[in-house]
Amino acid sequence: MKTHHLHWSLHDLKKKFSNELPSIYQAALETESVSAFKEKILTHYHHATITRLCEYDGRTIRDFSTEKDVIVNTLSLLYDFLRDHPSSQQTSADFLYDLFFIFKRSVETTNKAPVLKAKLSKWSKHWVTGLAPPVLEVREKNKQRIIRKLVGRIERRHSHHQHYYFADFVQNEDKLRLVEEWWNNYRFHLYMAIKNPDDLNFYLDNTLSDETMHILHKAQKKGIPFFITPYFLSLLDITGSAFDDTTLLSYVLYSKELVDTFGDIIAWEREDKVVPGKANAAGWLLPEENNIHRRYPDVAIFIPDSGGRACGGLCASCQRMYDFQSKRLNFDLKDLLPKESWPMKMKKLMSYFEEDTQIRDILITGGDALMSRNATLRNIFDSIYKMALQKKTANVHRPDGEKFAEIQRIRLGTRLLAYLPMRIDNELVTILKEFRDKALKIGIKQFFIQSHFQTPLEMTKETKEAITRIASTGWIITNQLVFNVAASRRGHTTVLRKTLLDNGVIPYYTFVVKGFNENYNVYAPIARLMQEKHEEKALGLLDNDLQAHFVETVSNNIPNIESIKGFLHKSKRSFVATDRSVLNLPGIGKSMTFQLAGITSQGKRILHFDHDATRKHSPAIEKFGNIFITENKSILAFLRQLEQLGEDIHDYQSIWSYTEGITEPKFKLYEYPDFPFIQTETVNHFGK
Repeated sequence: MKTHHLHWSLHDLKKKFSNELPSIYQAALETESVSAFKEKILTHYHHATITRLCEYDGRTIRDFSTEKDVIVNTLSLLYDFLRDHPSSQQTSADFLYDLFFIFKRSVETTNKAPVLKAKLSKWSKHWVTGLAPPVLEVREKNKQRIIRKLVGRIERRHSHHQHYYFADFVQNEDKLRLVEEWWNNYRFHLYMAIKNPDDLNFYLDNTLSDETMHILHKAQKKGIPFFITPYFLSLLDITGSAFDDTTLLSYVLYSKELVDTFGDIIAWEREDKVVPGKANAAGWLLPEENNIHRRYPDVAIFIPDSGGRACGGLCASCQRMYDFQSKRLNFDLKDLLPKESWPMKMKKLMSYFEEDTQIRDILITGGDALMSRNATLRNIFDSIYKMALQKKTANVHRPDGEKFAEIQRIRLGTRLLAYLPMRIDNELVTILKEFRDKALKIGIKQFFIQSHFQTPLEMTKETKEAITRIASTGWIITNQLVFNVAASRRGHTTVLRKTLLDNGVIPYYTFVVKGFNENYNVYAPIARLMQEKHEEKALGLLDNDLQAHFVETVSNNIPNIESIKGFLHKSKRSFVATDRSVLNLPGIGKSMTFQLAGITSQGKRILHFDHDATRKHSPAIEKFGNIFITENKSILAFLRQLEQLGEDIHDYQSIWSYTEGITEPKFKLYEYPDFPFIQTETVNHFGK
């Protein structure tokens, strides 16, 4: 691969400016001040990005993520470098690369040429699903290897007082048969979850490197939990040659940066920090510190005091790492069982929803909503149903213009379809169906399971069966992808969208990883997400009429898996782009409306964000003012990571030109239904 251009020296870069951008080079040599240099640049370049870089240069901004002041000196740094000023010794190649390509592409007539279907098809061939026969063969071998190791582990327990034990004198082949039978029970995987680095390496046949083990042992000493089910371990390729499982590994293995930062991690989600009696960062007054999180007027996140505070595994890029530091989240499933006080607390929480003028959408999550036991979920659904009915009944006596928002949407947030698909048992299916059937009668119209698939390799035969079970209940399964380095490779997200849609899962969000230092290793710059949006996802966009047809297809067919496939076939598309690309901004919510404001000396982009203008926001948004976020990685550093993963960097060359974005409108499936009345504009439960 011709990737030498990733390794230009500072001397090489000086020559590139001199030879290919002579107007900038000469402007630096001929002027006596930065301001004069910027004036000359503006006479040569009439491009919005260049104009903004000049305007922001010299300003001090407040970085919203770190709450620190940052001096924007992009053009000043370039000026000093081109004039060989002593201070330019601090300037990095990462910084100069970004500026060089921004200037180069600002004068090109077509700097964002659409990707041809042929190219996307070529990239997509590299990615296989977990349903591919060669993958199934490898994983069956993995399963049998892990089962043999589990037999040895169970033999060493020597206690009949524990779950899953062997009676005396059971023969080895019967032990293997028993564990194979237990394998289909999700509780078995929770009991047998791997909770330390040495066991992890043991079950992976000691294939982890010394360097990786050193990092994992350090993570254990610092208190970062491990929780990995035998099922999820069976998805990994220990041979290193059967298929590319880098995306899966990026969830299981912790990075040096994460481990080093753990203990000093700052909460990105400021609104999740609640002090009793005080409004959170988004301005909302909440009844309990740990059970309701809220950012928007119409949505509330509900976290029960149950096993739902845990997950079926710990994702390395989890935004809750901040909470693990203070041990507010854990994997002690017995400790997380609902306490006697929970019914009274839940009654108080339901009163909050009922008395709120704006909430219409409740997301039950954690942790993971499906880590709660079936009995707990049934009780939660019963409480929500009663609350929603009472809210609807009370509205009868309120005039138009004073009526409260009624509950229209219920969501369950879970990653168990990927981590532990055996959890979708017959009782859960019955609970989901019964709740939907009676909730429809009181005006709740939308029922979503928000899953979290990261790679097409997570679509297994067990997962496919679990999806089919849920689809039979009428709940719609959606997906939220965390766009990390491994998942950001060309064609990967396209194949994931296709794989999900073919199996009845509809993409919902594509999230940028939070940009703090603990996520340095997995962070993919926003420019790459914009590149994916315009050059790959764009091939699956639908116009308004086709969107309406898709929504009708999905909503009017139970189960809807075959009808989704039929829509794709009829519309001659391999996938449809139903997801929005967003970043969760601290306090003000999801947005991808931004402009490049500057570049640090390390090459990290400083982005000026605005809120999503397509949705309702908390009144507190008015106090936030300008939102600046400094990315934690340069584009050059990201490209070098891709190179190490075997990518042809020439496939990514347009990335430098993505210097702004606008938040996409919601796909029609995710719009709220209209109320048959005029809702009050009054906002309550709000502080200053």
